[in-house]
Amino acid sequence: MGNKLSYAYHISVITADCSHASTIDSVSVTLIGTKGQSNKMRLDHKGLHFFNERHKQYKMHCKESLGDIVLVRLEHARFQGKRWFCSKVIVEDCAGGRSFRFPYNSWVKKNRSVELREGTAKKPNEDELDILKQNREKELDQRRKTFRWKTYAEGMPKCVDIKKTCNLPLDVQFSFSKNTEFQFTVTSALVKLKLVEFIHFQTHWRSMADIENYFGVNKTEESEFVKSMWEEDTFFGYQFLNGCNPIMIKKCKEIPSNFAVTNDMVSRFLEKSTSLENEMQKGNIYLVDYQLLDEFPANTIHGKLQYLPAPLCLLYKDPDNQLKPIAIQLKQKAHPQNPIFLPSHSADWLLAKIYVRSADFNYFQLITHLLRTHLLAEVFCMATHRNLASVHPLYKLLIPHTRYTLQVNIMARDKLLGKSGVFQTSISTGGKGLPKLLQKAHSCLTYSSLCLPEDIAARGVEDIPCYYYRQDGMKLWNTIKWFVEEMIKYYYPSDRDVIEDTELQDWVKEIFSNGFLNRKESGISESFRTVHELIKFLTMVLFTCSVQHNAVNGGQFDFAAWMPNASPTLRRPPPSFVGGTTQQDILESIADVGSTVRTLAAVWLLSRNSDDFVKLGDYPEERFTEETPRKLISEFQTALQHIDGEIALRNKTLNPGYPYLRPALMENSVAI
Repeated sequence: MGNKLSYAYHISVITADCSHASTIDSVSVTLIGTKGQSNKMRLDHKGLHFFNERHKQYKMHCKESLGDIVLVRLEHARFQGKRWFCSKVIVEDCAGGRSFRFPYNSWVKKNRSVELREGTAKKPNEDELDILKQNREKELDQRRKTFRWKTYAEGMPKCVDIKKTCNLPLDVQFSFSKNTEFQFTVTSALVKLKLVEFIHFQTHWRSMADIENYFGVNKTEESEFVKSMWEEDTFFGYQFLNGCNPIMIKKCKEIPSNFAVTNDMVSRFLEKSTSLENEMQKGNIYLVDYQLLDEFPANTIHGKLQYLPAPLCLLYKDPDNQLKPIAIQLKQKAHPQNPIFLPSHSADWLLAKIYVRSADFNYFQLITHLLRTHLLAEVFCMATHRNLASVHPLYKLLIPHTRYTLQVNIMARDKLLGKSGVFQTSISTGGKGLPKLLQKAHSCLTYSSLCLPEDIAARGVEDIPCYYYRQDGMKLWNTIKWFVEEMIKYYYPSDRDVIEDTELQDWVKEIFSNGFLNRKESGISESFRTVHELIKFLTMVLFTCSVQHNAVNGGQFDFAAWMPNASPTLRRPPPSFVGGTTQQDILESIADVGSTVRTLAAVWLLSRNSDDFVKLGDYPEERFTEETPRKLISEFQTALQHIDGEIALRNKTLNPGYPYLRPALMENSVAI
């Protein structure tokens, strides 16, 4: 009678609600507690059937209490299937009345055993049991072997050392539905856009009407607006505030020495009884400078050298709060053959604006978009997998914001940046110069420029009206900061908690060394000393991986579908004199037919959300089990809903609206 199994546990096993998550294979469970462990028990002796979102319940009997249950070991033996996605396991102590939750949210491969940690978030020094310390070390050791750093090109952030997406761990691959829906190829997009027959055309467009014919195949309300307004000076200025590249414009307090704009040149484009100097003092003059593009070795497409200007553009905010360009210089060095173009220069002025917009498109794609969101998000993702155990509170906070990032970036390196990718075949910044430009941009990248409030202040654009990127972005920055601050203060009551967290310190050290290449001048710290430092840094990470990426990604098709507004390449050098520009000159300067449609296909792909889109603030996979963080997540979601409602209401009064920072339309991670 002494061997009677009298202590009972109820075990609930939950399969995730996603495609191909279920299994009909054999699964066994072992409970491990502070007072011992159970025998291994096979689940469903008569045939296992774990289907999506199915709660399967079992009863396990033990000789005596196992104490607090700290680990659940699952063993998956293959009969017919290959894998099974376990969402979580819940263990109830029938006698003690206690419940233990074990979130997992991962695939269990065939013939593998996994150990699930009890869900209470714990920092490394909070693990007292040797078995938990060993579990933590084993998990991180395995992750570091799986997620290895690689140098893609010297001077650029390092990336994951995996070339093919099929070699990624299952947990970071696309879901089945996204994988079948999202084939990252320009050709497949061209088929859907009914433009595949134009892909190899190397001729220039014969007329704007010809461009209009292809534009009509697929368009949005916003892209239609762009097409109707692209020649207008006011819309040209608007795009520096609310287009795909809203981080370039800055207040001009002094005309650069290499941009010899005088009052006599521009006074007629200002209000009467004022001057350029007066308007600068009032804070009404702004500058956009593409100095980073200077002396860039432009791409060669179909054996023909392409061109990429490095312009400077001066803008004036008039009494009606409209931002208008008043002077453009297309190259950095002042020279008689590098004229300053003015609004009175008619067709020359339109061509100069086309060259600025092309420079902006190239700068945006490679620097604002690729470097400052995708590549940095990959660094944050890699550091998280390599240094934070799944039970760590920051892993639980960060991992939803890394969803799909590794696969998207691997595909981008292959399909967009590779030898036959759209950058090489259609865009001025492709070719051998591409890594050099990224290196140059990375060497100037700073922590403060990634923090929206500091960036806005540094550029002097706190008060410029109709800057919806700033307005909406600041609301979201402050909301994310509040959320992060409350979460961090719950887990890190004091600065000492931050200092003593070895996993956290390893995490930021790897970001500093592998992401910012040990550049102290970047302003990125290689360690944290205070709670305040941690809160600010995490706010930047979450903002970069969600808000900032959506701000620069979401409108790509809207602003670039009408190609003359964002020519991906230029086939003639910048004009060297004023006068004589014809419509034919414009058509022979902008991208040819093939480059146009290939780029259109790429921006169309990159602007689409997939069916399994997860919006900012949604955390469909349970990770936090404590009441306080779960409550904070709910409050965060409510705050985001409020912001979304405000933006949607405001947009009803705008033409065009600015939807790119609506939380309801914003991906939680760099997932496209």
